Amino acid sequence: MKQGFYWRCLFFLAGIIVLSLGIALTIKGQMLGVGSWDVLHIGLQKNLGLTVGTWSIILGLLILAIDSLFTKRLPKAGTYLDMFLTGIFIDIFLFVLPDAQSLLEQCIAFGLGIILLGFGCGMYMVANLGVGPRDTLMLLLVHRLGWSVNRARTTMEVGVAVVGFILGGPVGIGTVFMAFGLGPVVQWALKLNEKLFYRATGVESAVI
Repeated sequence: MKQGFYWRCLFFLAGIIVLSLGIALTIKGQMLGVGSWDVLHIGLQKNLGLTVGTWSIILGLLILAIDSLFTKRLPKAGTYLDMFLTGIFIDIFLFVLPDAQSLLEQCIAFGLGIILLGFGCGMYMVANLGVGPRDTLMLLLVHRLGWSVNRARTTMEVGVAVVGFILGGPVGIGTVFMAFGLGPVVQWALKLNEKLFYRATGVESAVI
């Protein structure tokens, strides 16, 4: 029992770190545009100040409030932990990672960022200790509307990108690719991490 819980904690914390690194890398590749949520975060940063990670936390709190209204229950403690740790790690990685100078470096940073973002998302979700606010919203769409992970994630990505663009956030071809490409990556990562989790613990983790 304890061993299984330790594995859940490992998947959860490692997933958050990998996810945050992926987000930071996509921001470092901003010559191509940034991810949809970060278009919104950066747009808010330009207009109101604060860091990208701080806005990630603030919007996370808002999303959790909306989810609680619909589900009539409070999120798991892990959801709050995910929200705060992700915001903190995003700012840390943005500070320590060097800026990508050339177009090639920007492309590599952005592409690697998407893969790590999706893999980290799937990794911490299978731990079932509470998913982050944005994935809470994604799962709400999946369960309430019967949508696939792909459709729910893509709809969210497009919606927030539009709002972020209106606020002056950077939008480019990378933003479009991430809006439509991140959903399949997350869906693939979920299936892969469910297999890895089962091999490690012998317990199935049915997130969806």
